Amino acid sequence: MATVNLDIVTAEKVVYSGDVDIVIAPGREGQLGILPHHAALMTTLSAGELIARKGTEEFLIAISGGFLEVLPNRIIVLADAAERAEEIDIARAEAAKKRAQDNLSHSASQGESALAEAALHRAIARLEVAERVKRRRKI
Repeated sequence: MATVNLDIVTAEKVVYSGDVDIVIAPGREGQLGILPHHAALMTTLSAGELIARKGTEEFLIAISGGFLEVLPNRIIVLADAAERAEEIDIARAEAAKKRAQDNLSHSASQGESALAEAALHRAIARLEVAERVKRRRKI
């Protein structure tokens, strides 16, 4: 089966680099499925779960937005922030979610509301990725 090179990077680190069979990413307008030989494109990403599969192996990564570029033999994700599922500290993510909810309910301006809402989406994405991996390990 054909593969495509995937690089997921943030300003701090390379989160993933390797060949994959498929990438499923959280686009602004919905989920994007990218297979090898996909048409070139560039799009923005929302906070959510990015899934990369190679054979039977699946990598789950929580991202907080960014950009995705598809080239003929390469997919590049420039993420604002990204964490592999096994790196997510659930207690920290829960605390971030609670803070964001509190900030959202007490925000005085539209700008504060937008920042609190973005923080809430990031925390929820991290928790969903961590929970999915936790459920799989129990099976």
